[in-house]
Amino acid sequence: MHKEWPFFRTMLSNMDMVLAKTSLAIASRYADLVPDQALRNDIFGRICAEHARTLAALLEITESDSLLATKPLLSRSIENRFPYIDPLNHLQVELLKAHRAGSDDPKVLRSLKLTINGISAGLRNSG
Repeated sequence: MHKEWPFFRTMLSNMDMVLAKTSLAIASRYADLVPDQALRNDIFGRICAEHARTLAALLEITESDSLLATKPLLSRSIENRFPYIDPLNHLQVELLKAHRAGSDDPKVLRSLKLTINGISAGLRNSG
């Protein structure tokens, strides 16, 4: 199907790009916001396992060794954005902590909204 069906090939290409933009390390920071450790470990464990299965299946189907193997310019573009997006993610986690703790500072909510916009803009079409 990958070789002969353009729709399927395009769908996998989009999946390839989205997976290249994911970071389980960053995701774990958001998961740490869940106060129930057992629930957090269960759900995040499932997410990590599904991510691994999806990545393995994609690479097997496309017969690739790595994500975006056939799109080095896109790969470099995404990699070049991480130094700008990652700090926004870390800041957002801290702002979420403050907001959930009941901060009534309007700057916290405004900053939280700005990090949402910044991360979304940095991720572009998958933001």
